[in-house]
Amino acid sequence: MTNKIEENNSPSLMEELLNSNPPKKPLRRGEIIDGLVMNISDEGLLLNIGHKSEGVVPAREMRSFTKVDHDNLEEGSEIVALVINPEDDDGTTILSVDKARGERGWRVLEKAKDDDKPVEGVIIGSNRGGAVVQAEDVQGFIPLSQLIGPARELFVPKKENAKDGFIGMKITFKIFELNRRRNRAIFSEKAVLQQERALKKQELIETLKVGDVLKGRIVGVSTFGAFVDIGGADGLIHISELSWDPVSSPADIVTVGTEMDVYVVKIDKENLKIALSLKRLTPEPWELIKDELENGKKISAKVTKITTFGAFVRTEHGVEGLVHVSEISDRELGSVEEIEAIINVGQSLDLTIVNVDTERKRLGLSMISSGIPAPEESAPEESAPEESAPEESAPEELAPEESAPEESAPEEDDSKSEEAEDDEKES
Repeated sequence: MTNKIEENNSPSLMEELLNSNPPKKPLRRGEIIDGLVMNISDEGLLLNIGHKSEGVVPAREMRSFTKVDHDNLEEGSEIVALVINPEDDDGTTILSVDKARGERGWRVLEKAKDDDKPVEGVIIGSNRGGAVVQAEDVQGFIPLSQLIGPARELFVPKKENAKDGFIGMKITFKIFELNRRRNRAIFSEKAVLQQERALKKQELIETLKVGDVLKGRIVGVSTFGAFVDIGGADGLIHISELSWDPVSSPADIVTVGTEMDVYVVKIDKENLKIALSLKRLTPEPWELIKDELENGKKISAKVTKITTFGAFVRTEHGVEGLVHVSEISDRELGSVEEIEAIINVGQSLDLTIVNVDTERKRLGLSMISSGIPAPEESAPEESAPEESAPEESAPEELAPEESAPEESAPEEDDSKSEEAEDDEKES
C-alpha cells in the first residue's frame, strides 16, 4: 500500500524539484556573469557563480582594481566578471574582472538611469558638438547645449586647444540615453543642475520676501530679460525692470558674469519663480521731481516717439510726458509726417508744463502755450465785486424816477395854458 503511494508521488515530486531547480545553461566564453566572493587571497578571488564549479579570478585579471576597490572587498561582495574559460582541465571556470569592467560600467549606468540618479565622470576630450566624458569605464558624450557652469565656460571645440582645467575636470551628469548594442551614451550636466537648483530654489523661496535685496550674478541674457543666480537658485529680471529708462535690449544694461544687487519684486511659490528688479534699487524719477512740477513751468525734454496724436518726450530726470498735437503748432496737424516737419525723434525741446497727471505719473506739455491760461481765465471772477458796483449805485440811477413829478409839471402847465386859451376863445 505504502509502496504504491510512493510510486504515485515520486514522479510529481521529481517534477517539482526539476521545476524549482532547473539545470544551469553551460557557460560561454565572453559571457558576463555575477558572482559572490567566497575567498580573497594574493592569488586572486574565489567566486560562487551558481554553477557546479566555482569561478576563479586570477590576480592578473583584476589589475584595474584600485587600492580602494581591494579594501572594500569582503566575503559576500558582488563581483561582475567575464568568462575567459568556461572550464579548464581542473574543471574550474576562469574569470576576468578587468575585461568585465566595461560591462559592469554599463550596468551601473543603466541602474543610475532607472533610478534617475546623477553620475560622476571625467572630461577626456571635446569636439564641435560638446564634451567627451568617461564614467564607470564607459565613454559618453555631453552635448554643448547640456553643458553648464565651469565646463561650458572653458569649452573649446578641439581637444588640442583645450583651456587649462577642462581636460580632467570632474563633472556630474544625468543619463539621457544608453544603448549598449550601439555603444552610445548621452549625458546631461544641465539636468543635474536644474534638479539641484529646483531644490535650492524651493528652500530659498520659503525664506524670501518681497522687498529683499540680494547679491546675484548674471548667468544669462535673453531678449526679454536677464537670468540671475542668487545663491544656487535663479531669478529673472524682466526687461521692464532693468531701468527706469526705455531698454531696447537687456544686453545694453547687463552682461553675463556681472555681480550686482537685485531687488525681489514677486515670489511665485507654486511655480518656483522669483521676479527680480534692478531699477527699483534707485528712486523712481517721478518721485525725485514731483514737488517741482507745476503748470506754467518751463522744462527741457527729448522726443522719444511721434504718433498721430502727438509726441512722447522724456525729461532729463526720466519722466515721460506728452506734447499733444494741438500743443505742437497753432495750425492743424493731421499726420505723423506733418508733425515730423516740425520736430523729430531725438530732438531736445524747451517745453511748458500744461498738465500734471499724478496718477499716471506723466506730464502734459506744450510748445506753443504759456501754460498759465487758467489764472487768466479766473481773473474776471476775482474782479466780480468791481462789476457789481453799478448794482450798489442803483439808488443814484433811480433819482430821475423820484423827480418824475418835476418832469410832469410842464405837462400840467401845458394843460392849464390850453384851458386858458379855450376860455379866451369862448369870451
